[in-house]
Amino acid sequence: MYARRRRGYFLMMGGCIVLFVSAWAFVRLWSMPAAIGMCLVAMVIPPIAAIVANRRGPEDRWWDEPPDDAKSDDRWDELDGRKRRR
Repeated sequence: MYARRRRGYFLMMGGCIVLFVSAWAFVRLWSMPAAIGMCLVAMVIPPIAAIVANRRGPEDRWWDEPPDDAKSDDRWDELDGRKRRR
């Protein structure tokens, strides 16, 4: 699930960079309004990419859901340094 979200994020951000660079590298030579339009589209993509990357999947555990594992809290406390390793 994480790999799919990450792939979607990088594809969208790559498209954003391609739009921005191509708009000012060669599209502006033919049409300035088209280059500005491409930049406006590129401006909208990063917030959407962030939403896609941070979206919760159906099998992802959310912060307020109880864990399926009874010892999960003990392991998290150990990782946070609240308890010593036994």
